[in-house]
Amino acid sequence: MRNRRAALAATAGAVSVALTLSGCGQDIGGSSEGSSDGGTIGIAMPTQASERWLTDGKSVVDDLKADGYQAKLVYGKDDPKTQVSQIEALIKQGVDALIIAAIDNKSLNGVLQKAADANIPVISYDRLILGTENVDYYVSFDNEQVGRFQARYIIDKLGLEDGAGPFNIELFAGSADDNNTKFFFDGAMHLLQPYLDTKQLVVRSGQTALKDVTTLRWDGPTAKKRLDGILAESYGSKKVDAVLSPYDGISIGVLNALKANGYGSGNKPLPIVTGQDAELASVKSIIAGEQSQTVYKDLRQLAGVAAEMADDILNDKTPKVNNRRAYDNGVKAVPAYLLQPTTVDKTNYEYVLVAGGYYTEAELK
Repeated sequence: MRNRRAALAATAGAVSVALTLSGCGQDIGGSSEGSSDGGTIGIAMPTQASERWLTDGKSVVDDLKADGYQAKLVYGKDDPKTQVSQIEALIKQGVDALIIAAIDNKSLNGVLQKAADANIPVISYDRLILGTENVDYYVSFDNEQVGRFQARYIIDKLGLEDGAGPFNIELFAGSADDNNTKFFFDGAMHLLQPYLDTKQLVVRSGQTALKDVTTLRWDGPTAKKRLDGILAESYGSKKVDAVLSPYDGISIGVLNALKANGYGSGNKPLPIVTGQDAELASVKSIIAGEQSQTVYKDLRQLAGVAAEMADDILNDKTPKVNNRRAYDNGVKAVPAYLLQPTTVDKTNYEYVLVAGGYYTEAELK
């Protein structure tokens, strides 16, 4: 890759950045006139149906624009074939680098070979792409820590360390085709398994293996349908005391199933329900006393790391990493930069989310 730092410096203040936003193969935005000598970065995000990916996409684009780059942003409509086609199009358009949040972590091998053949570096964004050597770097959060935060919240609120119990718990995990799903689940189960072994925690459905608790595409309605069945088949007059949910969208589906089964009224309080991503609907649910907890990951920081990494690569600098061994994609250990998440509930959301500038008080009303 040729060095672009000198060109950027020479044109500072005179650069006009073109931004093309395209989703599902269709143009969803405009572009300004002019061009940047900083080059063009292709950004492939999974879906526009989730608040978090909209935030990620906008944040990455904003950071790249600030660094003097053009950005081409596409959303894959949660369809792996669509994402492959979009990335192929970005390669044909001659982007200088790719930032990819994979829909299916094993479906991109062929198209990433095309990227390698075109000397286009690839940054795997939040979800590690598996089974290919053609991934240069990985940026994400400490995903096992996310699961540990969720499990720790359940342990503390139920008083398990003080010997309380037994309590009924049901387990949910993310999409089976997302590598992060295993990290979240393993992190949580590392702390929960001892209480399952001593029967302080009981999974009445019997569904404890990861393969039995995944939720395709992290879909809330899919989670609701599964919990509806569990409550009907395994609970009867019994009640569930906690639900391990890995993501806010799943948590909303879980809560809908619980409320449809009479929880949250009379003598049937809502159980502890965890989550992740601090999505607006879930933060409001926490404030309202429904969802119990979420794990906040400052997507602005993640986007900033990805943009800085792309800038370093294109200027022949070695990007900063803080983990070189843990994220093996089956072909190689992908150098990674991991950020730290934060657990959030009703006691600290104002300090973490409002004072931190992620949401305004008005947005949370």
